[in-house]
Amino acid sequence: MKWIGNRISYLDEQQKTTFIITPEQIGVIKALMGAWFFMWFAIGVTIGWSYFTFTFTQQEKIILGIFMAFWLYYFIRVGRTFLWILYGREYIKVDKISMTIKTSIRTYGKAKEYYLENIKKIRVSVPKENSFQAAWENSPWIRGGERIEFDYLGKTVRVGRKLNQQDAKLLFQVLTKRIEDQLKKKN
Repeated sequence: MKWIGNRISYLDEQQKTTFIITPEQIGVIKALMGAWFFMWFAIGVTIGWSYFTFTFTQQEKIILGIFMAFWLYYFIRVGRTFLWILYGREYIKVDKISMTIKTSIRTYGKAKEYYLENIKKIRVSVPKENSFQAAWENSPWIRGGERIEFDYLGKTVRVGRKLNQQDAKLLFQVLTKRIEDQLKKKN
C-alpha cells in the first residue's frame, strides 16, 4: 500500500490499481457536526411531539408543517454529511477495461463504471483560494467539491472530495499514468 498525502492510499496489483480516498479526520469538526446533528434531531422530535400533543389552530399547524419540511431537508443533509465524515470512502479502481468509482458510507454506495476508451480530458479542478466557491466547499457541513474531473460521453464526472491542491495534483499524475498503462496493455 502506497500513500499520497494523509488521505489517499493506493495499491498496485498486476491487473488493476485501487485508490481509496478518506475524508479529513479532524476531531473538532466531528464533534461539532455530531453535536449539530443530535441537536437538530432533538428539535425535530420536540416539534413533532408538540404537534401531536398540543392543540393548534389551522394556521399554526401549517406553519409547523412548513418548518418540519425545512427541518427534514436539513436533517437529511447534515446527517449524510456527518455519516460521510465518520465512515465515508471514495474508491477508484482502474483495470484494463474500465475505471470504477464508488462513493460509499461504510458499504452503502453504488459503483459506477467508466470505460477507459471513452474517458477524455482528465484535469484537476481546484477553486481559487479566496473565492466564494473555495470557502463554501471547505465548510464542514458540505461533503465537498471534487478535485479530479473528466469528460465521459458528454458528461463531466468528478471524484476526490475536499482534496487539497497538492494531493489532487499527485492523484491526477498517478491516476493518469495508470490509465495510460492500462490502455497500452489493452492495445
